[in-house]
Amino acid sequence: MPERREVRLPDGVRLRVEVAGPADARVTAVLLHGWTLDGRVWHRQVADLRERFGERVRVVTFDARGHGRSSCMALRTATLAQLGDDLAAVLDEVAPTGPVVLVGHSMGGMTLMEYAHRHPAHFAARTAGLVFVSTTAEGHTHTAYGLSPRVARLIRIAETTGAGVLARCGSWRPPRALLRALRPSIRWMLFGDRCDPADIRLVTSAVARASLRSIGGFRASIGAQHRLDTLAELADLPAAALVGDRDRLTPPPCAESIAAALPVTELIVCPGAGHMLMLERPDEVNAALSAVLHRVLAGTSVPEALPSPGAR
Repeated sequence: MPERREVRLPDGVRLRVEVAGPADARVTAVLLHGWTLDGRVWHRQVADLRERFGERVRVVTFDARGHGRSSCMALRTATLAQLGDDLAAVLDEVAPTGPVVLVGHSMGGMTLMEYAHRHPAHFAARTAGLVFVSTTAEGHTHTAYGLSPRVARLIRIAETTGAGVLARCGSWRPPRALLRALRPSIRWMLFGDRCDPADIRLVTSAVARASLRSIGGFRASIGAQHRLDTLAELADLPAAALVGDRDRLTPPPCAESIAAALPVTELIVCPGAGHMLMLERPDEVNAALSAVLHRVLAGTSVPEALPSPGAR
């Protein structure tokens, strides 16, 4: 069973963290979930890593601020920049030494980019590999929801306006009855051709745990982020980028631009899959993550002495 811990951040926010594997494992894999979700979406990856690598790999998942079982936060901290700082703090608390492989889905992928941008020395001292799952380094540049540009523009305007309203609703959570009614829309937006009903229930449950402040508050930061230049500076790290060809939120051009910025990245496009690849295509995600971990275990080393997370 994973160890459940709480990391208290400088502003008082408490993060729910789960750790599986020994503290002296050769590598730590940190899995970062997407917007409105929580660490449970990685359950198939956690199980596979424990079975495949045993004591060699420690696995860390945590719920971002305002998500899952982590506490809510001040609206001004609902930004990707803050999430990058939070990641640095979690690493220092939970995995202070040894190489780390960072795995990010959607907002989680953007979080690890922000960590690299804001804390380059800390990132370089710790990070030995990267896996990007259904994410982007270009904000909403490529997000068209699978619709015509005009309709997509109207949806984005409505979404942005609605996000502003939700952001002012504080720590309230979405009503579960409403989310059940919205399941067909959630299924259309997040999944591709195939969808296990249990996965829809898991995603709906995760959204029900996210505060309205986080659902609305992070939207502006997610839409505005541009970090291709940051990625270009990480070209020597083993990496993989996965995307579904039916992804309506971060379509294939998002992963293609990440792979172009990181020339050694393995680009994997999953036919018929949508945005939730860790649930829809666990075998492909597990294989890509395992390949990066094998490369790291084969010889990557990082310094043990760490700079302050505030170092730039």
